[in-house]
Amino acid sequence: MEEPRSEDVTQLLMSWTEGNRQALDHLVPIVHAELRRLARRYMQAERVGHTLQTSALVNEVYMRLVDANRVQWQNRAHFFGISAKLMRQILIDYARARRGAKRGGDLKPVPLDESMARGPQLDNDLVAVHEALLKL
Repeated sequence: MEEPRSEDVTQLLMSWTEGNRQALDHLVPIVHAELRRLARRYMQAERVGHTLQTSALVNEVYMRLVDANRVQWQNRAHFFGISAKLMRQILIDYARARRGAKRGGDLKPVPLDESMARGPQLDNDLVAVHEALLKL
């Protein structure tokens, strides 16, 4: 299969920007291989055993690109530059979520009720400590 010319991709991007959904249908198979290659390169830099896979990264980028209807695509390089930036952001968000869960980020905060913290025993202990400090 011959590689598509940059002009073809750029023309499809322009048509998609103008609202032509068929252009997107033609564009996806053309850029899919390049997006997978880009994602594979990013995933090689990640830790061993990373749970996010290359295909999931490409799919997430695709979902974000489809929703990016306000982007005025300039050319093929602009498209892949935005795609690369999205991949980096997805990996950063994934790492932050994982780190947050690892540090107890998935726990629900419990409001502090002062009546729970203070009781008659605590008051007596506080007075005893105060008196001991005064004797010193």
